[in-house]
Amino acid sequence: MIVSLSTPEEMASNNLEGISVWLYRVMRDQERLNTLPERIGSDLLKPPPLPLRLHYLMTPITEEASQTGPEMEQVILGKALQIFHDHSPLRGADLKDDFIGTNTELNVRLESLGLDEMSRVWEALDASYQLSLSYEVTAVNIDSALEPERISPVLAALPDYGVVVG
Repeated sequence: MIVSLSTPEEMASNNLEGISVWLYRVMRDQERLNTLPERIGSDLLKPPPLPLRLHYLMTPITEEASQTGPEMEQVILGKALQIFHDHSPLRGADLKDDFIGTNTELNVRLESLGLDEMSRVWEALDASYQLSLSYEVTAVNIDSALEPERISPVLAALPDYGVVVG
């Protein structure tokens, strides 16, 4: 089975069968936006990454001429649901390329889109609606391209005293 990052339309026009995993929305993760810089040495602070939430449309693509088209589409989506239910969150051991062996953890969550939201996604694709699911992937970070900031280490902490007058 082919898993493609192409749009459903592109997969169908290339006569590919499988599942289209199309990134349709990227948002800042407001909950993790104010992450503090990471201390990577006694005098170095690494700027925090940009935390993102990625939204993917998963659409099964089967041959239109096939008698089992709708049934096979449901089987493909069922398998996708099963995989993400059994393997959430995805950790370094489950991932490939740059993420192998890292402490990266991607949380994959089934997203319930209303009819209006799903219609807008398909309208953006300029295609008619097809059976599909939406998943949100969180804890995706884009590392800063800035060099770590050099700071002077704290040599002594002096307490500050004050008098409260009431």
